[in-house]
Amino acid sequence: MVPGRLAAKACVVTGAGSGIGKATAIRFAEEGAKVLCVDLNQATVEATVEEITQSNGQAVAVAADISDRAQVQSFTQRCIELYGGVDVLVNNAGVNLPSVFHEASDADIDRTLNVNVKGTMYCAQAVIPQMLKQGKGAIVNLSSVNGLVSEPFLTVYSASKGAIVMLTRGIALDYAKQGIRCNCICPGWVDTPINHAHAEMLGGLQKLYDEIDSFQPIGRPGEPREIANLALFLASDEASFMTGSVVTADGGMTAQ
Repeated sequence: MVPGRLAAKACVVTGAGSGIGKATAIRFAEEGAKVLCVDLNQATVEATVEEITQSNGQAVAVAADISDRAQVQSFTQRCIELYGGVDVLVNNAGVNLPSVFHEASDADIDRTLNVNVKGTMYCAQAVIPQMLKQGKGAIVNLSSVNGLVSEPFLTVYSASKGAIVMLTRGIALDYAKQGIRCNCICPGWVDTPINHAHAEMLGGLQKLYDEIDSFQPIGRPGEPREIANLALFLASDEASFMTGSVVTADGGMTAQ
């Protein structure tokens, strides 16, 4: 492991209050990043920042809803004011509201698309002007294995995550010659709270984990830090030749 891979870089991580977002914010801070941690839940995002600062890392907490463009613009500007720019954006915030498709409510459809698709777009649109001024930047979008293949009860979620795959490719092409890279991670089943409602629809979390090698050949759920390590690589200069890439980290799920 090379220390300081994000030394002095200003990074925005959304959904930093739990799961993959929290692990990513902590991992980035360990590598020297200055992290603006964003989450809808103020208490959890403040807890993430406290954990970072107790380990002598640099981080600030912001409670915001990424589906609100004004709030996105506000925390982007705060990052610029605090840290002098935006070098990395990790678009991790998202919701998963599983349902039988024809019973999905307008509210759940709107919330899923507003957060997962429009929120991701808003965040990218907010940071790109600053990255263009800097002449460089890296965007890491979190899609899902369900952006590539679907599962029962996840039709709306899968549609939103598939959109992120194509959004990633479009951004990558639009800014390839201007120093901005954009890549996407598609995690498999990772042990995070966002998956718990879906697990209940499949018979409960314990039942799912007991049977996990039936769909995830590695035979266990992923850990948030394992995805954070991949986000770190894609955000760092070590991935300088990668843009428009869709990287699966799914324990072999889509290899079948």
